[in-house]
Amino acid sequence: MEKRFLLLCILLTALYYQVAKAQQAKIDWDEWGVPHITATNEKDLFFAQGWAEMQAHANLVLKVYGTARGKAAAYWGPQFETSDLLIHNLNFLQITRSFQKSQDPELKQIIRSFTDGMNAYAKAHPEVIDKNNTVVLPVTPDDVNLQSLFIFVTRFIGGSEFTHVPNWEDMGSNALAVAAKRTASHNAMLVQNPHLPWSGEFTFFESELTLNGNPVYGANLIGFPGIAIGFNKYLGWTHTNNTLDNADSFEISLKDGGYLLDGKRHEFKTRNDTIWIKQTNGTLLPKPMKFYSSAYGDVLKMGKNKALAIKVAGTDRPNALFEWWKMAKSRNFNQFEAALKMQQLPFWNILYADATGSIFYLFNGLVPRRPGGTFEYWNQIIEGGASKNIWSSYLKYDELPKLKDPASGWLQNANDPPWTVTLPRELNKKNYPAYIAPDKMELRPQRAANMMLADSNITFEHLIDYKLSTHIGLADRVLDDLLAGIDSASSPLLQEAKQVLSKWDRNADNDSKGMLLFYAWANMFQPMNEYNYAVRWNADQPNTTPYGLRDKKHSLQLLEQAAKLMKGTFSDLATSWGTFYRLRRNGIDLPANGVDGGLGVFRVANTEQRGKTAVVSSGDSWVGIIEFGEKIRAKVLLSYGNSSQKQSVHNGDQLKLFSEKKLRDAWFYPEDLQGHIAFTEVKQGDTFITNK
Repeated sequence: MEKRFLLLCILLTALYYQVAKAQQAKIDWDEWGVPHITATNEKDLFFAQGWAEMQAHANLVLKVYGTARGKAAAYWGPQFETSDLLIHNLNFLQITRSFQKSQDPELKQIIRSFTDGMNAYAKAHPEVIDKNNTVVLPVTPDDVNLQSLFIFVTRFIGGSEFTHVPNWEDMGSNALAVAAKRTASHNAMLVQNPHLPWSGEFTFFESELTLNGNPVYGANLIGFPGIAIGFNKYLGWTHTNNTLDNADSFEISLKDGGYLLDGKRHEFKTRNDTIWIKQTNGTLLPKPMKFYSSAYGDVLKMGKNKALAIKVAGTDRPNALFEWWKMAKSRNFNQFEAALKMQQLPFWNILYADATGSIFYLFNGLVPRRPGGTFEYWNQIIEGGASKNIWSSYLKYDELPKLKDPASGWLQNANDPPWTVTLPRELNKKNYPAYIAPDKMELRPQRAANMMLADSNITFEHLIDYKLSTHIGLADRVLDDLLAGIDSASSPLLQEAKQVLSKWDRNADNDSKGMLLFYAWANMFQPMNEYNYAVRWNADQPNTTPYGLRDKKHSLQLLEQAAKLMKGTFSDLATSWGTFYRLRRNGIDLPANGVDGGLGVFRVANTEQRGKTAVVSSGDSWVGIIEFGEKIRAKVLLSYGNSSQKQSVHNGDQLKLFSEKKLRDAWFYPEDLQGHIAFTEVKQGDTFITNK
């Protein structure tokens, strides 16, 4: 009897440890530095994600959190004073305190667990954190909320209003959603492709989060818990920047120390604050500030007779990160749409596809309910004075442009207005307020639509080709006209240019010869100026106009100038594109492909000029191509790699794939991951133990 009892105790003990081990959160790090996190509860799941993100981006996370606090000048010097001034002016800290009171309890726990994981990593691995960044530790839930305000308000909602924002013109995105009825496999497919700067607060972090056996795969901006662009076993979604004006600048008239509203004088609300600035000797210099706010919003500039105030949407929505998490956990369209109806995310179009074969588009965001007027009227500095122009609510979900399962079987958005999300048009601009969006289709979305229109039996491989296509849409509209003007009477340099451009494949691949000459000419031609075309853009022919050259003589003069410039720099008009266009990061230097989207290319790669070369600094960042069949099939790329830590092998390790126009497998299922695990970390208490 005693032996049986002892044996039973041993078996129960073994069973207990097996169950306990199965319930432990763990992180399987794959060969590309992507953490595949599994947990049985949200607390452990997000603790692990916070730990993993610090392992990949510790110094960058601390840098962006310190900046979002409005203390960057105190931590790192006067070069951050402008940023701190804006954050204090917009009173983000007070808004964050209100968020803490009104946020959903589940989101509060998610954020707390996320920051606890970050702090645990910093405590366990102080050696990887730069000395000048330790001042930011410990991080708190306030940092996540401040970061969300900093990103949503200053980088997207008010990005074009705050002129100091770097690379605003380089922020965009592509998206394609194809319904089952238009694919060869009869499965819906989705292309995720945001274009953001490749550094700082715009850096994406790729991860897989599996909660109780339900995986979600994708990416989010550093500093945020969860997945912002992703997919699960049932559905997927992506975002593109929309033509949404939900920040307004008002020029208001001053009178006797106050301002005029409806002809009456009103007092400003004032608030005293201090910005601290670190000096070269390490001391902190206080800079007392007085900030003003009005019925029009916070005052950014104060003059003698006029002031400039800004009113932004989104500062009253504390659960945006929670909406993303509910989207990620959805198993069908109804659940997904219920998450969207929260209307917490202040910005971004949404394109969606699922395992039932459906696709969906939403002009998402907080659209101010205005008294009238056009998009063009509100997309400028508004003359203050009338209270009717001060909006106080947003359009409801049911009032936003949206489209499910269009007759065409496809959806696209490349930062164009909602009216051309599919062709023939199915959304009628006249059914919505005129201030929602303009009607315009640039060359990049035209390229997206034309690829879809030309293919009625789309395969997964086709989508990969379309995503990686470097074909220059502008060349199809103007190059024949340009070359036709060059004959035997033209200068020898123009005849040489014609020979090079005639042989060019009209692509921006690494080895494309002629692309560099066309690029030099296009920069002088200014393709975004519709007056340069013989036929301007026409709403009735949205994907085939503009085209032709209005002034052929001037265009040829520009070509001769471009050729002279190239001769002086490279000597050879047929210099390959990759000689000039480069990928450089962490000691890596490779030829690049793609170009600025304004030339009508789907593979977007924006650059910074460095000597005789241009180095890609924004554009294709996260790429995901997903097919929703019986099993998920997905290819992905995070162009600059999944780590910014200087010593990490994953800092820039995916640039080679970018240069070669390749994607990598997303190891979505556990069986896919087998054989590709670099190491595993298992949670024990408030830390993780590495199992090689």
